[in-house]
Amino acid sequence: MIYLKLFFSFIQVGLFSIGGGYAAMPLIRSQIVEQRGWLTMAEFMNLITIAEMTPGPITVNAATFTGIRIAGIGGAIAATLGCIFPSLILVSMLAFLYYRCQKFSIIQNMLASLRPAVIALISSAGLSIARTTLLTDKEFSSVSLRLPDAAVFVTAFILLRKLKWNPILTMLLCGFSYLLLHLLVPVLP
Repeated sequence: MIYLKLFFSFIQVGLFSIGGGYAAMPLIRSQIVEQRGWLTMAEFMNLITIAEMTPGPITVNAATFTGIRIAGIGGAIAATLGCIFPSLILVSMLAFLYYRCQKFSIIQNMLASLRPAVIALISSAGLSIARTTLLTDKEFSSVSLRLPDAAVFVTAFILLRKLKWNPILTMLLCGFSYLLLHLLVPVLP
């Protein structure tokens, strides 16, 4: 019975968590802290911390953590399946519709018109991250470049794009070189 409760609680989260993992946090809190009383607020805060630290979607990680906490491995499976079930059905339906309708020019034109918007969204996020990482605002009047960060960025970019290095190896090398920079020059930001 607890497995069904976990499944249906997280099906609600999966159905209504439009906007990504952080948008789902109030829904998860409502289900597991307020309505069901499965976790305390302190345990819920720990859940968020663990879900952020582990690889994968935060909502799925939160469902798995809650399921394990409440009913062991079976609970983790039930909660995780409940969380992903709505998306699985929706994406399967969209894939089926796309497969059936891909030959229609209106569908192709509609998808082609979305590509620039997707590129703009990804570019906007990338530029925001680059600005935050590479530039520092001093008293909001002048901007200066963080040279160590810029050097690591340029090096990683060259390794990935020009030399076609393995991304994992590149990340490890960048982390090690930045650590080395901080050890050699401890006044870096």
